Amino acid sequence: MPELPDVTVYIEALQRFVVGHTIERARALNPFILRSVEPPLSAVEQREVTGVARVGKRIVLSMSGDIHVVVHLMIAGRLRWRPLGEKVAGKLAQAAFEFAHGTLYLTEAGSKRRASLHVVRGMANVRAMDRGGLDVFVATRDQFVAQLRKENHTLKRSLTDPRFFDGIGNAYSDEILHRARLSPLLLTSRISDEEATRLLDATRLTLTEWIERIRNETADGFPETVTAFREGMAVHGRYGKPCPVCGTPVQRIRYADNETNYCARCQTGGRLLADRALSRLLKEDWPRSIDELE
Repeated sequence: MPELPDVTVYIEALQRFVVGHTIERARALNPFILRSVEPPLSAVEQREVTGVARVGKRIVLSMSGDIHVVVHLMIAGRLRWRPLGEKVAGKLAQAAFEFAHGTLYLTEAGSKRRASLHVVRGMANVRAMDRGGLDVFVATRDQFVAQLRKENHTLKRSLTDPRFFDGIGNAYSDEILHRARLSPLLLTSRISDEEATRLLDATRLTLTEWIERIRNETADGFPETVTAFREGMAVHGRYGKPCPVCGTPVQRIRYADNETNYCARCQTGGRLLADRALSRLLKEDWPRSIDELE
């Protein structure tokens, strides 16, 4: 799922490519992508795009007449820009916004249709989609700690819950926790003040670093390689590969469609965290520490 760094760079590209330009035609190429009926999608046609903003992981295109298109890319959704006369290959395209100088496509890979597009009237209806997560770049340390301790969950769950924190998902939470040297399964009720401060610093540094990396990669173009697995990540998607800090093989916890990656030496004091499926299968044979595994 595109997270805050990716969404930030998408917004910067959209500001360059579509703000100040008029949507000549809007099409839902797959009817399931459109999750609203009033106003209709045709209401955006012949309107100038006046601004682009972010609401959590959602991207908002604002138009004259107080009309707004709200896009949630979910896991496999992406935005693509194609110059006039060029199209997106295959059946990936789910919606298209045509301008005089090119077309903005909303695409989605795979068979599960999770990405969504809403057309709403008025900023109040845009704000209603905000899950309420805290913006870590403007929050004070006390606000961050209070939000962290509001409910007792694991750090991994709290960081990725849009009700608690804004724009952080599975990939960057792994990177943040590795930088903070904290276990993904540490309960928020047990985190110390020093650890909470370390986590806030790591969150800001990690997100800022990746915004800059993706921004430099994109330059003046449009983002084409938005992915949850990037070269240069410390642990996310790097199961079995050496931790860049200590060289220990990166470990993982798998659940449903997701997995959490971590370094046992840097984050858990050498303890291997139980994988729900594998540890139950192995039972007494499940290694308790990275030393046993090695």
